[in-house]
Amino acid sequence: MTQPAPTPLRDVRVVEISDRIAGAYCGKLLTDAGADVVTVEPPEGSALRRVTVTGAPLDEAADSPLFSYLNAGKRSRTELSGNLLAGADIVVLTGTAGSVDAAALLEASPRCVVVSITDFGRHGPWSDRPASEFTLQAASGLTGFRGDPAGPPISVGGEVGEYMAGAWAAYGALALRHRVRGGGPGGLLDLSVLEAITLMQSGEWLHSALLQVPPVRRSVEVPSIEPARDGYVGISMVTGQQWLDFAAMVECPELTEIPQLQFQIGRWDYRDWIRERIGPWLAGRTVEEIVELGQLFRLPLAPIGNGATIPQMDHLRERGVYVDNPAGFRQPRPPWLMSAAAPAPVRPAPTTGGGDAPWPPRSAAAPATPNHLPLNGIRVVDFTAFWAGPAATHALAAFGADVIKIESVQRPDGIRYSGGMRKDVDDWWEYSWVFHAMNTNKRSVTLDLQSERGRSLVLRLIAQADVVVENFSPRVMEQFGLDAETLLEANPRLVMLRMPAFGLDGPWRDRVGFAPTMEQIAGLAWVTGQPDGPPVAPRGACDPLAGAHAAFALLAALECTARTGTGQLVEVPMIETVLNVTAIQTIEYQVFGRVMERRGNRGHGPAIQDVYRCAGPDTWLAVTAGTEQQRIALAGLTGGTGDEVAAWLATRDAEEAAQTLTAAGVPAEVVISPSLAVGNPQLRHRGFFEALDRPSVGENLYPCPPFTRLDGAERWLRRPPPRLGQHNEEVLTGLCGVTPDELATLTAEGVIGTRPKGL
Repeated sequence: MTQPAPTPLRDVRVVEISDRIAGAYCGKLLTDAGADVVTVEPPEGSALRRVTVTGAPLDEAADSPLFSYLNAGKRSRTELSGNLLAGADIVVLTGTAGSVDAAALLEASPRCVVVSITDFGRHGPWSDRPASEFTLQAASGLTGFRGDPAGPPISVGGEVGEYMAGAWAAYGALALRHRVRGGGPGGLLDLSVLEAITLMQSGEWLHSALLQVPPVRRSVEVPSIEPARDGYVGISMVTGQQWLDFAAMVECPELTEIPQLQFQIGRWDYRDWIRERIGPWLAGRTVEEIVELGQLFRLPLAPIGNGATIPQMDHLRERGVYVDNPAGFRQPRPPWLMSAAAPAPVRPAPTTGGGDAPWPPRSAAAPATPNHLPLNGIRVVDFTAFWAGPAATHALAAFGADVIKIESVQRPDGIRYSGGMRKDVDDWWEYSWVFHAMNTNKRSVTLDLQSERGRSLVLRLIAQADVVVENFSPRVMEQFGLDAETLLEANPRLVMLRMPAFGLDGPWRDRVGFAPTMEQIAGLAWVTGQPDGPPVAPRGACDPLAGAHAAFALLAALECTARTGTGQLVEVPMIETVLNVTAIQTIEYQVFGRVMERRGNRGHGPAIQDVYRCAGPDTWLAVTAGTEQQRIALAGLTGGTGDEVAAWLATRDAEEAAQTLTAAGVPAEVVISPSLAVGNPQLRHRGFFEALDRPSVGENLYPCPPFTRLDGAERWLRRPPPRLGQHNEEVLTGLCGVTPDELATLTAEGVIGTRPKGL
C-alpha cells in the first residue's frame, strides 16, 4: 500500500496567540505545511469567530467562515501555560493579544523562534499609535497612487495587508528555524504590518530618485479594466512590445505613433484619446472572445472574477484548486505543490479550548553555533525576472543566502525595461526602480542559455547550489534544457522552485500573466473601487505577496531536504497565492449567497471609515472608527456621522487632524504619495530603509524585510543591486573554474557581457 507523502513541517510545534488575520494566517500557513499549531484564545473565543466580511448574520452557535478557513486543523486552548511555551518551536504573537514576555521566553528557551506582529513594530515614535488596515495603507503610500485625480484616492479592498504580514511572519519563522536546526539560536522577529504593506508598493521613492522626477501622483492604468460586450475585461501591459501587440490586436495602429504610450506612466495624459479608439472594438466582443484572442498575441488579458464566478473557472476546476473544508464549504488548497511532500489534510477548526495537553518541553540547552544570518550557507541560482520572483529571492538574500541572479545580454530581466527610462545616460537599463528595490544583496551573472557553453556553465553553478528559483512561463526552462528532471539528476539535493503564473499544467498553463492579471481574476480588483464605478486594479501588490509565499514554501521544502537528504520540485503558481488571500469572497458566497462588492473606502464592516478631504490642495485623511470606543471618541471630536466628520476635517490641516484623532485613540493617517514613504518617522526609526551606494546612481534608500534587524546584525542590506553581469568574473572563475582567457572568449562570443545585445 502506498504511503501518503509526508508534510514538510511534520515535527514543528507552534503556539499562536493572535487576535487578527495576520497572526491567524501565519498559523494557517504553518498548519497547512504540517506543523502542530495550538491557538490560544480568550475564554469567550477569538473575535474572528464572529466576523463576516459581507455582513451576513451568524447563528449564535456557529463560527464564522473566516475563522473556519484560517483555523482549520489547529488546536485551541484558553489557558497559556509555561509548559505549553516550553514545548514550542515557534511562538506567534500579535499586538493586543500577547501577554508573553518575549525576552524571558527566549532566555528560558534560546532555540525558540518568537514572531511578534504589530501595526508599527514594538518600538518607535508610533509604536502605540492606533491603526487599521485602511490607515496603514494610507501611511505606506499604497492608497495614494490609485484612483482618478478627479476623485478620492482608493484603498485596496480585502485586508490584503494582513495576509502579506502573515506570509512574511511565516517565512521569517522558518528562516530562523533553519538556523536553529543548524545548531544556532532562535530569536525575536519584530514585524511591522506598516512595513509589510509598504513592501506592496514598488519602491516609488526610488522611481523619483533614479529617474529624477516628481513624486508619483495617483492615476489608474490605461487601459486597465474596460467594458466589453458582456462585462469587464482586465488588460495589463508591462512591456513596450506588449503595447505594440495590443495595438495590432485592437486594430488601432495609431496607438504606436506616440512614443510615450509604450510606457504605462506615459498613457495617463492620453487616457480619453486611447479609450475613444479601443472602446468600440472592446464593446463589440465578449470577455471570453477578447481573452482568447489576447492569448494568440501573448497578452495578459483576463476575466474579472468575484466570489460567485472564481471557482467556476475551467483552469481552477481542472487543476483541482478547490478542496472541501469540514465546515461545509470549499476553499483553495495551499498555494504550493511539492513532488516529495504534501500539505496536511484540511481538518475541522477547533472548538474553543478543546485542545489536548501540551507537548513535552524542548531542550533548553544553549545553542552550539554562533549567531549568524539565518540562511548563511544556502546558495540560490536565481532565474527570476520582473517582480514576484525577485521578491522571493530578495527575502532569501536579506536573510543571508548567496543569491546569484542569472540574466543574459540577449534577454536581461524585463523589469529593467519597464516603466519610464532616463534619456540622459548611456546605461539607462540600470535605472529601473523595481529592479533596484528587489535585487539588493544579489550577484549578477549573464549567460546565454541558448548556447551550449552558457548552459554548461549554469549547470556547473546548479551542481553547487541548494536552490534554483524561476518564474518564467512553463515552456521556457524546458526550452533551455533546464527542466526539473534534468536539474535534480545533476544535483539530487536541489530544491527547484518554479513560480509560473497559472501553474505547470491546466488549460491556462501557457497564458501570460502578471500581478494585475491575478488581481483581476482572483477578486481583488472586484472589491477595489467605487460602488458606482468599474473595478480598479490594486497595481501589482500581488507580486510581493506571491514572493513571500514562495519564499515560505521554499524553506518548508528545505526542511524536507534536511530530513531526507533529497531535493524536490516545488510549484507556487501566483494565481493560487492570490486565491488564498481572497478565499473569503468565494467562501462567503457559498455559505451566505452574498457577493462581496466594492464599497469605495468604506470597508466591509460596521466601522465609520473613509478618506476625507482636508484643507489644502488634494489633501486627504484616512480615518477608521471600528470599535465602540473609537466611535465614541470620534463623535466627541466631530459629531460622529460621516458628513459631520467630513465637515470637521474640511478646514483642518491633515497632519494636525491626524495627531488630534490618534491622540484620542482613533486610527487616522494622511494619504501620501508612495514616493514620500521615506519621510515616515516610524519607518526611519526602525531602519526599514537602508542607504546603499551604487556606481553611476549614487546613494539611495532601499527597502528591507519588515522586521527590525536581527540580534548581532548591523544591517539587512550588504550589497547594492548589481549592474548587469557585474559579477561574471567573480562567480565564473571562483565557482566554475573559468580562466581569464576563457572569460575573454565567452565575452567575444556573446555568452557573457555587461551590456544588452544591440545597445
